[in-house]
Amino acid sequence: MKIKSFVCSAALALTAILGLSARAEDTVTNVPWTGSVAAGLTFTRGNSRTLLGTVNVEADKKTKEDEWLLGAGAAYGKNTGVVNAKSIDGHGQYNRLLTERWYYGAKLDGLSDGVAGINYRLTLSPLAGYYLIKGTNDNLAVEAGPSAVIQKLGPTTTGYAALRFGERYDHKISSTAKLWQSFEFYPQVDKFKNYYWTAEIGVEAAITQDWSLRSFIQDSYYAIPAAGRLKNDIKLVTGIAYKF
Repeated sequence: MKIKSFVCSAALALTAILGLSARAEDTVTNVPWTGSVAAGLTFTRGNSRTLLGTVNVEADKKTKEDEWLLGAGAAYGKNTGVVNAKSIDGHGQYNRLLTERWYYGAKLDGLSDGVAGINYRLTLSPLAGYYLIKGTNDNLAVEAGPSAVIQKLGPTTTGYAALRFGERYDHKISSTAKLWQSFEFYPQVDKFKNYYWTAEIGVEAAITQDWSLRSFIQDSYYAIPAAGRLKNDIKLVTGIAYKF
């Protein structure tokens, strides 16, 4: 897929998505956004000299017919003066419910990871989804669809078509604690050995009505990484979150 064609297709698709969500927005102006801002910091001096800082922002809005899911994160770290974490990512997803469980939508992801050699990666994914479980304490959704990927690994810029398979699960442990988990898999359509996947699992417990403690693990795997880079990156983050 040519990069120019990708950009044009992405722009047209994103315009249509924003137009659809804007029309839906007119009918749900009284539904509030909910979300959180979380930060974590690890700092040591002595026998070891390390620094790791993370920031994550999440927000969502859900009605009987529409869902908006937004998120962004950044991480920066050093170990004995050497940068070992330097990334920023973001995503936005809109779902239009056809029934209580079936929906369609689109997701846009962006990533820049200096340590992994990813200057940038943009992924646009139209999708169809289904809630296998949808309740007060448990929600499990599975999604699938095509994707358009444009990325720059080191000095090389490429664009290609891929598939996307994803799932999201959240569980309300109690009135003050929750667990969540997600997984996404992206194989290139005409080159299945080129794929990447991301996974996350975490828990959160409230301290007060507005503040909570949060801990999660993120794992990213690249079958064909940038030159000189490893295939797998794992990150464990613990921090404090403010809910709004």
